[in-house]
Amino acid sequence: MMGQQSPQQNALFYDFCLERHIPNNHLLRHINSFLDFSEIRKHLESFYSHTGRPSIDPELMIRMLLIGYCYGIRSERRLCEEINFNLAYRWFCGLGLEAGLPDHSTFSKNRHGRFRESDIFRMVFDTVVRRCMKQGLIKGEGFAIDASVIRADASRQNYKNTPIDWTPEQVQNRAVKEYLESLDLDPALTKTDRNTSLADPMSQWSAIKGPAQFYYSTNYMIDVEHGIIVDVEASISNRASEVATTEIMIERIEENHGIIPDKIIGDTAYGAAKTLNYLVAEKGIEPHIPVWDKSSQPHKI
Repeated sequence: MMGQQSPQQNALFYDFCLERHIPNNHLLRHINSFLDFSEIRKHLESFYSHTGRPSIDPELMIRMLLIGYCYGIRSERRLCEEINFNLAYRWFCGLGLEAGLPDHSTFSKNRHGRFRESDIFRMVFDTVVRRCMKQGLIKGEGFAIDASVIRADASRQNYKNTPIDWTPEQVQNRAVKEYLESLDLDPALTKTDRNTSLADPMSQWSAIKGPAQFYYSTNYMIDVEHGIIVDVEASISNRASEVATTEIMIERIEENHGIIPDKIIGDTAYGAAKTLNYLVAEKGIEPHIPVWDKSSQPHKI
């Protein structure tokens, strides 16, 4: 017999506990067991005023961003929507069923404000790397390096292929101001591209993944023992900049974690003379650069 839901009146009171509805093997439950925000609060303390109204808890925002990273939710607006109705996300963030969420614009203000000034995300990243080292997951003998292109948040229609006068105030958005400030520190960053984005001039015009768009690159240094990322650095999306980040990451890993690998594995883009001289002559690291041809499999030199 076909069942039918009873039209009875809903209960007036509910006894509902989020804790009981999150499976023991849920990814967020595993992650939560390793989180300790005491150091993060101490790190951020000087970046908050001691007077005025209480701010949104930075732990809440970082937990929300962790959900976005773990589940590939890139849009902060969508992240707030997902957490609003997902019970596991609410539990991970320490929110009850009726608790409100911060507006999506709050993330932007904090990421480009106190979170950037305090370098809190680098601090969180290095803390995770140290935890992995303590657990024996990072051997430190061999690192692999590579770059991935990331599409910039810039329209492919909003660009110029002629010299640009950045002085009118109306074209100086945040990205443009940061670009102009970077030129004062390093004139070599002056764009010589055919196309320059008016919204984000540091991004690079490229057709590497189909129709031409504006891109950045994320460069990863990975310990080959267990595939743990030990450092990451963003750069503009061209070969010269990507190779230059090798030196930045190796120096930072040595300074923060005391590790100098015996060998570095990379593709032919990292076989530039300057990079090889830095690895061999200055650091004593053996480079492994695969070489491809039509008649054989990749081999190391």
